[in-house]
Amino acid sequence: MPAEENKAIVLRIFEEAFNRGNMAVIDEVVATHAVYHLPDEDIRGPEGFHQMVAGMRTAFPDFHVTPEEVVAEGDIVVVRFTDRGTHQGDGIGVPPTGKHVMWSGFDMARIADGKIIEGWGMIDVMGLMHQLGVIAASEPAE
Repeated sequence: MPAEENKAIVLRIFEEAFNRGNMAVIDEVVATHAVYHLPDEDIRGPEGFHQMVAGMRTAFPDFHVTPEEVVAEGDIVVVRFTDRGTHQGDGIGVPPTGKHVMWSGFDMARIADGKIIEGWGMIDVMGLMHQLGVIAASEPAE
């Protein structure tokens, strides 16, 4: 599958699932055996993606992800993105703060036969937790 088609698959998840809440797209573009690796856990299959997206949209009902840069080569797609939202629910394990926050991250996905089969993700958790008031700002090193 050409790299441009692979980009479109990944961007569908961002726009349709995360931004619009259309969870049906997950079943269309995530393979049943897919694994999405995060620093603290692995998300497995469409059901895991459903739970991940639902958690973000519960915590941030106005959640919006903006792909800033998208690079694709062969079966790999890499996206640098910015997330924004108002923390109004506890879908991320933190009681609602009502704060509007913004954080950045990277995703890399491997595509086969028109579906995401593996992915890796990293977000600025420290920056997000600082904005939510969960942790204090760190002091600069001397």
